[in-house]
Amino acid sequence: MPKRYGVKEKDLVVAHVLDMLLTGQLRSGDRVDRNELTTALGLSRVPVQEALNQLEHDGIVESRYHRGAFIHRFDADVLREHYEVHGLLTGAAAARAAADPRPEVLDRLAEPMAVMRASSDSRVFLNAANLFRDIVLGEYAGPRLTAGIRASRGFMRQEFWANYPHTVNQLLPLAEAEHTAIHHRSPSAARQACLDRTDLMADVLIAELQRAGVLTDLDSA
Repeated sequence: MPKRYGVKEKDLVVAHVLDMLLTGQLRSGDRVDRNELTTALGLSRVPVQEALNQLEHDGIVESRYHRGAFIHRFDADVLREHYEVHGLLTGAAAARAAADPRPEVLDRLAEPMAVMRASSDSRVFLNAANLFRDIVLGEYAGPRLTAGIRASRGFMRQEFWANYPHTVNQLLPLAEAEHTAIHHRSPSAARQACLDRTDLMADVLIAELQRAGVLTDLDSA
């Protein structure tokens, strides 16, 4: 795999394993082969092991003594839980912003918000939404909260939302709700907007994965 500058090798491995889960190449209980990962990605065993350590910390794989790493339970409920965690963490940062909406921050948030309102292109919308989130995190989230939010983004596939035909129509009202809550100094409404956003995103992705046969009714039984 060609080196992607600015991206840690460990993160490439994490993203690859998550993509294999979301495309059905790995399922609950499957063994994660370290040698296959090193060969497929053209990396050494060190970043592969670092990635598996992170995936275990995040509850996605489990290590079994002398047997290796295996995919933890992965079903609709587990996927929804990952989105709920992301909603709770981003909601905490948004609530801080609503409790202290400094004028200079509001001015900075207005720019990506204007792009989101004007855009009919999902990629442009998502880039603006990411900028909005980065501004909130940069101003109101400490290192621990920021690290937790970044770790919880694993199943939020940018490419999926870039190609999903209803991204702008469905996500813009929730971005508006969060932005309004911050302006109106309403931490509870800011939190709720983040939870509503991740609930919707989980619903859409789970439905798509069920349609594609990646998740089945048996996975949630």
